[in-house]
Amino acid sequence: MAAAIGVRTDYTSTDLRGFARRCGDGDQVRRLLAVALILDGGNRSDAAKFAGVTLQIVRDWVVRFNEGGPDGLATRKAPGRTSILNDEQRAKLAEIVETGPIPAAHGVVRWRLCDLAQWIRDEFQLSVTRHTLGRELRALGYRKITARPRHRGQKPDDIAIFKKSSLPVWSKSRGLPKGTPLELWWQDEARIGQQTKLTRRWAKRGTRPSAPKDQRRSSAWLFGAICPAEGKAAGIVMPRCNSEAMSMHLDEIAFHVAPGAHAVLLLDQAGWHGSAELVVPPNITLMPLPPRCPELNPVENVWQFMRDNWLSNRIFNSYDDIVDHCCYAWNKLAEQPWRIMSLGLRQWAHGF
Repeated sequence: MAAAIGVRTDYTSTDLRGFARRCGDGDQVRRLLAVALILDGGNRSDAAKFAGVTLQIVRDWVVRFNEGGPDGLATRKAPGRTSILNDEQRAKLAEIVETGPIPAAHGVVRWRLCDLAQWIRDEFQLSVTRHTLGRELRALGYRKITARPRHRGQKPDDIAIFKKSSLPVWSKSRGLPKGTPLELWWQDEARIGQQTKLTRRWAKRGTRPSAPKDQRRSSAWLFGAICPAEGKAAGIVMPRCNSEAMSMHLDEIAFHVAPGAHAVLLLDQAGWHGSAELVVPPNITLMPLPPRCPELNPVENVWQFMRDNWLSNRIFNSYDDIVDHCCYAWNKLAEQPWRIMSLGLRQWAHGF
């Protein structure tokens, strides 16, 4: 009869029970306590009965403990099937996803899973299902995300230069009294009308859900501004965009600026933002964004959120109905400062 395998003695039963108390893996705790029982002088049969396993399994635990100590008793993940793609092929897949398809060569303007599966078949002579390919892309950190629009005339360096220099230069060059608190505000306008957009919604596969769509053209303009750092919002609803409406919005923003503070209002270069007829309150300074760079303004994200959740997929009966819904949506946003912070905070503007 073969002798029992010896147990390493550089760990005591007290050590193993200490590991078990700190361990979050229930199966590993059971193995640690079984080996601790053996180190206390118990026999393997008692350890097997205690753990509810066979003698052969206890023997395997002892072998694992001898090889790797307490960590050797951790629960091991099943290896699963061998991956179809290797690391080099994954790197090429990530590269082709980043660069995007060439319409003339690939025949599409955006990658779908079936297109990428065909590319893998042509490139590596491998057949991969869309389900497996989707799992590979998620493991590489990719998700299917709506593209952000970029103006065709945008200069490539404008955004980087503005982020790096404009706010620090402004804060050092303005002649405000020393110690004046500064608030960073962002402003924009959105046209809300009877021809609302249709948003995505949950539906059964193979079906196409319907939503109401109006053909009338009544609309109003929602002037909105947010101060993400403070979670504040100031908005008005106007029938049109002009210098008079903008002046009224600046008055509304000035009312929400903290007493004794000065607001820096970042906004695009629309004509009514720089008009000679515009009346700017003394506690506000306008700071224009670079031309054709709407993605710098977080109010664009506010408009998308409000449309997706409160202002789309519905029928507005009249202009007054539009105004009422705009006021409701904006006031609901203003009551959620955490939402304003989530939508509006930008890492590059934190040092202002």
